[in-house]
Amino acid sequence: MAKETIESLVEGGKATAAPPLGPALGPLGVNIGEIVNAINEKTKDFKGMQVPVKVTVDSDTKEFEISVGTPPVSSLLLKEAGVEKGAGNPLQDKVADVLIEQVIKVAKMKEDALLGKTLKEKVKEVMGSANSMGILVEGKPAVDAIKLVNEGKFDKEIKEEKTEISAEEMKKLEEEKKRLAEEMEERRAEFEAKAKEIMESMKDAEKSEIKAKLREADIPEPMIAELLPAEGAPAEGAAAPAGGAPAAKEEKKE
Repeated sequence: MAKETIESLVEGGKATAAPPLGPALGPLGVNIGEIVNAINEKTKDFKGMQVPVKVTVDSDTKEFEISVGTPPVSSLLLKEAGVEKGAGNPLQDKVADVLIEQVIKVAKMKEDALLGKTLKEKVKEVMGSANSMGILVEGKPAVDAIKLVNEGKFDKEIKEEKTEISAEEMKKLEEEKKRLAEEMEERRAEFEAKAKEIMESMKDAEKSEIKAKLREADIPEPMIAELLPAEGAPAEGAAAPAGGAPAAKEEKKE
């Protein structure tokens, strides 16, 4: 019996018969509404995210199978944390905090794609991703949270596969996220003031020398790129990097 496969990206829980899914399924003679409902049921936990979906249809019986992929761990963590992107400088900046239940939820969603043999190992993998994104776990840097997992701190939650958090806990996480954002803005302002002070004091120096001095002062690399952009990519509102020295000459000396 012949089978046809349709692959598409849909928003979790919000697939419709509109393009691209509907027109692709139409020629197969299947009940599109039934398939859409089944897809939405399978993807309801991924609301707000694009989810890869594969629909395999038996062209004779019109029976169908739906397999749903999952967004990457990073996307799931951002969704749980309620932020659009991770920190550009995760060692210093923290964008949000998540609870162990949310980490377990992501680990269960991605269990087939993670390397760990047990849920506990998978939880630590997810925490590793959180660490590289500047997302705290239980108010601690993720590397410290991993140590707590190893010590058995979260064994009860992991064994019970807890994935739900209360409205009160969610409220506290939102407050923490705002506090972290304010801290990050204050830290950015301090770095920017220090960087501009260095640049002003070295305005007659070569661009490479200024960069070296900024790095020595622990100015984050993304900020250095903003203030001293590469040739052809000036930063909006940034000061001239090297007192009018020809850009080509600067690039050659780097």
